[in-house]
Amino acid sequence: MKFTIRPIKDLFGYSRRERRASLILLVLISLILFARFLVPEKRIEITDLTDEFLSGSAIQRDDSSGLKGKKLLFDPNTATYNELINAGLNSRQARTLISYRNNGGSFREKDDIGKVYGISGEKADSLKPFIKISGNMEVKNKLNDQVARSFQEPIDINTCDSAALESLPGIGPVLAARVIKFRNLLGGYYSVEQLKEVYGLPVETYNRISGMLGADTAFIERISINSADYRALSRIIYLSRYEVSSILKYRTLMDSIHTIKELVDNKLIPEDKADRIKHYISFE
Repeated sequence: MKFTIRPIKDLFGYSRRERRASLILLVLISLILFARFLVPEKRIEITDLTDEFLSGSAIQRDDSSGLKGKKLLFDPNTATYNELINAGLNSRQARTLISYRNNGGSFREKDDIGKVYGISGEKADSLKPFIKISGNMEVKNKLNDQVARSFQEPIDINTCDSAALESLPGIGPVLAARVIKFRNLLGGYYSVEQLKEVYGLPVETYNRISGMLGADTAFIERISINSADYRALSRIIYLSRYEVSSILKYRTLMDSIHTIKELVDNKLIPEDKADRIKHYISFE
């Protein structure tokens, strides 16, 4: 039997079409490799942003979860809700801070962040490195107050309505309603300083608006101490139940009361309380 290698050629050989395809593929690969050396490499310059990063933001790390995200610098006097959230406050703390600010509260130094209800001392300490307070904030507030006082007639807190109170800086509908409600409870204000007793009125707000207010004592409702019964006399909020009862017993014994000093001398009321209730009683 004659041996032939043709079957082996057929197994490993190329047809004309296959040779042509291989040649085309080889040419394409050569062109691609050649083009790699012809086209210059585009280099991207890397800039060191360390200083810019440290001045504008910082990284907040959490031991349990590792990297949490960026914590941006913020001014609590001007920051928006989203900026407060990005600074690390939760939604409730952000809303409370904005409400505090709308009611006249302001931040003159970093420690003031601890005044906001719901922000613990530990939380305040973690926020302080990211607080940036404008140095002109206090000056701006003082100038605004001076301008307002120079052009605005004093508002009488014994006769004004809610609209007049809401025109004051830091006073919204809620605080205006509380000022009027407390006025009705008192029977009228004898001093602007009594506004400090209004629930929820920040000291900062009082300091800003006190110079724009006045209290006409002619509108105070006075109670006759010599004819009032227990219920009427109890309307004076500065008197305790025990003191009201003692005054009525003393009046029955003495028939009438002539001066506020008489109540103090007979130990019916303390002297500091006498300075308050004297504006709400008459001796007719």
